[in-house]
Amino acid sequence: MTKEEALKRVKEDNIKFIQLQFTDIFGIVKSITIPAETLPQSIDSGNWFDGSSIEGFCRIAESDMYLKPDLDTYNVIPWLQSPDGNTARFICDIYNPDGTPFEGDPRYILKRAVAEAREMGYEFKTGPELEFFLFKKNGGNEIIPNDSGGYFDLSMDEAYEVRREITIALEKFGIEVEASHHEVAVGQHEIDFKYDNALKTADSATTMRFVIKAIAVKHGLHATFMPKPVKGISGSGMHVHQSLFNIETGENAFYDPFDNYNLSSIAYSFIAGQLKHIKGMSAILSPTVNSYKRLTPGYEAPVYISWAKNNRSALIRIPRFSKDNTKATRAELRSPDPACNIYLSFAVMLKVGLEGIKSAMFPPQPVEEDLYHFDDSKLKSLNIETLPGSLWEALKEMEQDSLIREALGEHTFNKYLEAKSAEWDEYRLQVTPWEKEKYLAIY
Repeated sequence: MTKEEALKRVKEDNIKFIQLQFTDIFGIVKSITIPAETLPQSIDSGNWFDGSSIEGFCRIAESDMYLKPDLDTYNVIPWLQSPDGNTARFICDIYNPDGTPFEGDPRYILKRAVAEAREMGYEFKTGPELEFFLFKKNGGNEIIPNDSGGYFDLSMDEAYEVRREITIALEKFGIEVEASHHEVAVGQHEIDFKYDNALKTADSATTMRFVIKAIAVKHGLHATFMPKPVKGISGSGMHVHQSLFNIETGENAFYDPFDNYNLSSIAYSFIAGQLKHIKGMSAILSPTVNSYKRLTPGYEAPVYISWAKNNRSALIRIPRFSKDNTKATRAELRSPDPACNIYLSFAVMLKVGLEGIKSAMFPPQPVEEDLYHFDDSKLKSLNIETLPGSLWEALKEMEQDSLIREALGEHTFNKYLEAKSAEWDEYRLQVTPWEKEKYLAIY
C-alpha cells in the first residue's frame, strides 16, 4: 500500500486514532497511539520513543529510537469503533536515530533470516497452530475452565460463540481462519489460519494473541497462552508447519515424488539442521519456566529428539497430504509453545534449517513407534536424546550454540540470555505451596 492509499483508507474508515504496534524481546505487543492527522508525518519520518523502557532493547544512554509503520499491515480494530471515530493499527519496524534498522527488533531479525533464505532461492512458509485456554474470572487466583468439553466437542463447548466472534474479528484483520475447535483439555481451544510466508504469519499470530485476549475480556473471560496453566491436563503448544518454496518455479522445495516419504533432499537437510540445533533453540521456542512443565511425557507434548511421518510423539512430524496437493508437503515442529516470541522463533527455526541445507546434513532414521513407551535402554540404543528439562538447561544449551547467536545477533542474544537467566533466578528462589505441603510438617 502506498502512502496515498493508506491516507485514503484512513479517511474512508473514519479513523480518529492509530495504534503503532511492535513487540518487545519476549513477543509482548506494545503500542503508541497517535491522532490520525499525524499519520503523514509518521509515514515520512517515524515516531520517536524511549527504547530503554522496552524489555531487551537498549540502555538509557542510547534510548532514542523511532517506529515506522508497515503500511501493508493496516487494519481497523473491530472493538474500538464508535460514531465519534474508529481506531486502526499498523505493525511497525524499529529504527535507530541514524535511520538503520534496530538490530534488536524481533521483526527485523526475522526479516534478516528470510532475506538469507531468498538469497538461496527459497521462500519460507509457515503455519503456526496456537492453542490457548479460556478461564472464568472469579476475582481471585483460582483457575476455573470456561467449559467441560473435550477434543472437537460441540455439545459441551460453551466457548463456541466466543471463538466465532474471535474468527470474525480476525477476518477483519485480514487473517484467513481455516478452522477453530475445542482442544483436548477442558477450557482449551485452537484457531488455525492460512499457511503463508513467515513474516506474514508471524504478524498474524502475534495479532491473534491480542485479538483473542480482547474478545475474551468482552465475554468476562480470561484468555491465556501460558503453556501449562493446569496440573494434570494437556498444556498449550504452538505446532509450526513449515516448508520452503522455490522462488523461481513456485514449487514446494520439500516435495519429491520418488521418495518413500515424498521428501526432497532439501527437506531432509532442513529437518536435520533443526534436530541438530533444537536444544540451542529451546529457550526461544519454549521460553518460560512453565514451558518445561508442558514438555513432559504423557500429555502429547514432544520430549524426544526424533522425527517421523505419522508419529505424534516425535519432535518433527511429516503430516499427510493429498496426492493432488503436493504444495502441502511440510515438516511440523511440535515443541514450540504460544508464549514464545514468534518472530524470534521463526528466525532461529529458519536459520538452523538453512544451515542444514548448506552443510548437506541428513537426519537419523525416523522412529514411527510410540516413543513414550520406550525405556531408557531402548532410547539409548537408538541414540535418541531429550529436550532440555528446564529453562535453565535450555539457556545453557543456547549459550553454547553459535548459530543461534548468529541468528539473533549479538545484541538480542545477550539481552535474551540476561533477561531469562534473571527470570530463572527469580523462580528458583521461590518457596512454593507444594514445598510447604510436602516438607513443612515432616521436617
